[in-house]
Amino acid sequence: MKFAVVVYGAPYSSQGCLSALKFAEAILNEGHEILRVFFYHDGVYTANNLIAPPQDEPDIPAMWQSLAEANGLDLVACISSCLRRGIVDETGASRYGKKADNLRDGFTISGLGQLIDAALTADRLITFGD
Repeated sequence: MKFAVVVYGAPYSSQGCLSALKFAEAILNEGHEILRVFFYHDGVYTANNLIAPPQDEPDIPAMWQSLAEANGLDLVACISSCLRRGIVDETGASRYGKKADNLRDGFTISGLGQLIDAALTADRLITFGD
């Protein structure tokens, strides 16, 4: 079965982000496919490379990175949500006159068309967060 996953919750202020990660791990272990993970609203904080959790907490963004690398997942952060929350890639930093980019490796920034495409292509669309 093909899944698309949408993450609305930030990694450390909502259970949604970690629950989505555990769900993704479980369905991949069962042999299913994830077409895309789309981070939306506060979920885009997962793509922020400047997040540095304390040593006694899990590094949820790094866990997403590892899962994506191991399984070839497409991790997409919504461009509008990113811009509102100060997350830009190298192109965006140049375009908007920012001194640096802060998009975590393994993530791409794109528009809602990527979410719509995933929803139309997948057998199931599953959402996590507020």
